Amino acid sequence: MPTPQVESVTIDELNCWRISHGEAELVVAQQGAHIVSYKLSGQQPLIWSNDQAAFKKGTPIRGGMPVCWPWFGNLQRNPESVQAMRVSDEPAKAHGEVRAIDWELMGMAEDDDALIVDFIQPKTEGKLPGWPHNVGLKLSIRLDEALNVSLVSYNSGTETVSFSQALHTYFAVSDVREISIKGLDGVRYIETLENWEERKQSGDVKFAGETDRIYLNTPDMLSIVDPTWERKIHICTNGSKSAIVWNPWIEKTKSFNDMAADGWQGMVCVETANVLDDIVTLEPEQMHVLDVSIWAESLSED
Repeated sequence: MPTPQVESVTIDELNCWRISHGEAELVVAQQGAHIVSYKLSGQQPLIWSNDQAAFKKGTPIRGGMPVCWPWFGNLQRNPESVQAMRVSDEPAKAHGEVRAIDWELMGMAEDDDALIVDFIQPKTEGKLPGWPHNVGLKLSIRLDEALNVSLVSYNSGTETVSFSQALHTYFAVSDVREISIKGLDGVRYIETLENWEERKQSGDVKFAGETDRIYLNTPDMLSIVDPTWERKIHICTNGSKSAIVWNPWIEKTKSFNDMAADGWQGMVCVETANVLDDIVTLEPEQMHVLDVSIWAESLSED
């Protein structure tokens, strides 16, 4: 059994933990319970760590794995039941409230050869600005042969609650122009860059420009094929039937002050989500678990 090593580190204004377990190294920020980076010794990183990211209090971190909750993207693009949960005259932040506030580290535990790290967000139980509901929210990270992340929502209140959410994962790739995503052939999607038209995927997903698509009724397994790095990243999900595929490309990246001009080349977002018709509605005492497991294998193993 490998002995985990945990180091508290400060990156600019933010408290973080660097966790080493076997071949895996994970960096997690307390703000947002945000996975900043993840890699295995001797391999290219699986999670894209943005070297231009801002680590400022109250500012969402671009890159890694942001937690989007209790809504995804622009609140006004969410179903009415999700919009109705918010009670505020202030403009709604993109991707919800929890990615730019501190979470609590509940503890770490070993389970056979795995390490489990748990965070909770206490403000979601009645203290989230403009969101007066009671939902226990926990993020659990399990390190074994894969990176396994679970977002657990439990309605501890007395009223029905609806929300959208995502684990907004930025994957590290050699060059987004050379990769493809398998598993979405024939799947319907919303083309958000073309008036939110509904379309149908034909073949593998490939990239030749800015991409922002919401895939509907997705399968449980998707793969990012990266010939240059000679690997395939597997993305296995549970509790999700929607996925967002995103890359900002050249022009949009120029509008970001926290991303290098060529940063778009080395990343692609494949986001495990519950959005649009796939939102979560919980009756009192009901629970929902959103899971994703991520690992890579050599293309020669196919």
